[in-house]
Amino acid sequence: MIVNVEHLLISPEHIYRGHFGGLPGKTPCLSPSEIELRAGRGIVGDRYFDFKENFKGQITFFDLAVLDALATTMHVNIAPDAVRRNVLLRGVDLNGLIGKTFVLQGIRFQGAEECKPCFWMDEAVAPGSEAFLKGRGGLRARILTDGVLRTGTSELIVEESA
Repeated sequence: MIVNVEHLLISPEHIYRGHFGGLPGKTPCLSPSEIELRAGRGIVGDRYFDFKENFKGQITFFDLAVLDALATTMHVNIAPDAVRRNVLLRGVDLNGLIGKTFVLQGIRFQGAEECKPCFWMDEAVAPGSEAFLKGRGGLRARILTDGVLRTGTSELIVEESA
């Protein structure tokens, strides 16, 4: 299937994790045109790089069609970095990739689980955003091969199970 990788985002520091009961941090996301991925480790320069062995969220994906629907429902403009996911794209059902191995731009990934929204979404976007995003918060995945991921139109290939 053809997908369009529209935004790549990394953050060198957590702004929500570890801030429970307090204010979010102020470190902005960076939006490079390409990101370097390391198998089993994550995205070079991101807050979750080398976080822990076999981490399910070495990289996260988010469907921009969901962001569009959220903006329409909440009657707000939403910057792509508000959802704090790494790869924002169009053209694929991300929940359909849970438990599957897939290839994007020559890099293999293992879809691990839904990237569940947390209560911070209500502050980052608008009240009610966490509830709206349940079941469509994106995809957490493991990186299986090294590579460089770039913005642009690409083929996403779901590998058949053995």
